[in-house]
Amino acid sequence: MKLGPKAAAAAIIVSAGLALTACGGGAGGAGAPAAKTTSLTIGALSDVRSWDPSQAHVGHTLQPYQAAYDSLLLREPDGKLSPMLATDWKYNDTNTKLTLDLRTDVTFSDGAKFDAEAAKANLDNFKKANGPQMAQLAAVTDVAVVDADTIELNLAQPDPSLEYYLSQAAGLMGSPKALGSEGIKTEPVGSGPYVMDKAATVKDSQAVFTARKDYWNKDIQKFEKVTFKILTDVTARTNALVSGQVDATILDPKNGKQADGAKMKLVASQVDWQGLLLLDRDGTKNPALANVKVRQAINYAFDRKTIVDQVLLGQGTPTSQPFGPASGATTDALENYYSYDPAKAKALLKEAGYETGVTIDVPAVPGFETQLAVVKQQLSDIGITLNVGAAITLATYTSDIAAQKYTSIFFSLFQGEPWVATNQIISTKALYNPFKNTTPELQAKIDAVEKGGKDAAKLAQEVNKYVVEQAWFAPLYRVNQMYYTNAKITVDPQVQQAVPSIYNYAPAK
Repeated sequence: MKLGPKAAAAAIIVSAGLALTACGGGAGGAGAPAAKTTSLTIGALSDVRSWDPSQAHVGHTLQPYQAAYDSLLLREPDGKLSPMLATDWKYNDTNTKLTLDLRTDVTFSDGAKFDAEAAKANLDNFKKANGPQMAQLAAVTDVAVVDADTIELNLAQPDPSLEYYLSQAAGLMGSPKALGSEGIKTEPVGSGPYVMDKAATVKDSQAVFTARKDYWNKDIQKFEKVTFKILTDVTARTNALVSGQVDATILDPKNGKQADGAKMKLVASQVDWQGLLLLDRDGTKNPALANVKVRQAINYAFDRKTIVDQVLLGQGTPTSQPFGPASGATTDALENYYSYDPAKAKALLKEAGYETGVTIDVPAVPGFETQLAVVKQQLSDIGITLNVGAAITLATYTSDIAAQKYTSIFFSLFQGEPWVATNQIISTKALYNPFKNTTPELQAKIDAVEKGGKDAAKLAQEVNKYVVEQAWFAPLYRVNQMYYTNAKITVDPQVQQAVPSIYNYAPAK
């Protein structure tokens, strides 16, 4: 089907959605020698709310923290984990104790020494600080200092993703002198490759960093200055890129055409899926969502291919499953499990006793105005009313979701490794399962993934199958992340990340 007139008109304006500085100079005159690239300016979607490492998030918002903070482990562009502040690590036979050997030649920007006590202070602070990713250390019961350069993480049960988490928010290390202070909220104090230039940094405008002298790892410190220029509007990011004000940024399909015309380089990847999260599956606040036939009807309402073609200009892949191909948990049978079938959707609503209709409340999400208009129209076609309320506040949306403020939400979610994704959207520990929905059957499948070792991805296929059949979500598509750079720099894409890690950028040769 084609989208209705209003939705089709809205589709002309396509947004990149959520992902989550000093202006770069223009080109020299004809015949002028090319200047050496010493700075990097990135067009960022939003500013960091707090620079305390315990408040770090993932996705788009992890990158700025990487400028100021080293992590315990380094995640390479292909996803391989390598040494960073930890030089070696190993589990015991039961995978309930992870021992890390630490570097002995690292200091923080305030002069404090990095050692086992500092690492423990950070991990303890992360667990108690109630940050958006505190669940990353949920399995860790305590952290023990073995000696000056060795720590042990004791786990209540195995966590197949713990090493991954130590390359992400949970692994960021700040100065123990600054942890928990008011000052670290506005000025990071880490051991990372760059230090904040406080005088040049302006809240919600730009965050400026300069190379830290005597930094221990010159292989990842490739610029003299790194600037994150805050540009929430995709058109502003596009104009900044093609005019040379920023060197790299994420765009959407419509604005990507302008970047292509300006000969910008595209680093494309599929990382996120977008769709409806039907959060209140037990009907705590919206009784209709407790009925699986209602949730299935919602899924049958969507013409996913037409949405991809008309709203994303073809830059995506229709899907019915929340796990991505890189996770190993996808199956061909689930890719198009819910075909576009309004008649079937109406029949399911009738069988569920909701022939007269269902009402679903969702918040507005900045950047998803077009998608919400299309979702509203197609749900209306089967007799479901979608009420779009006040916009979410980016600074508090994770806490609002955790507080069960929303029964459903249209969102963009990262498709990570099986255990990471399970604990992000499915398990009772997951942020995006705020009503703690589960069943004994599902929990048994989740437990199998947790203990599955090398078979975790295959076992996660059963978790994926369960939530698709039970319509926990209404995925629409996997979106092509369109990350563009100019010719002054090169960047390696990062697997399962829309925005590359800060370590992946380098001056063009």
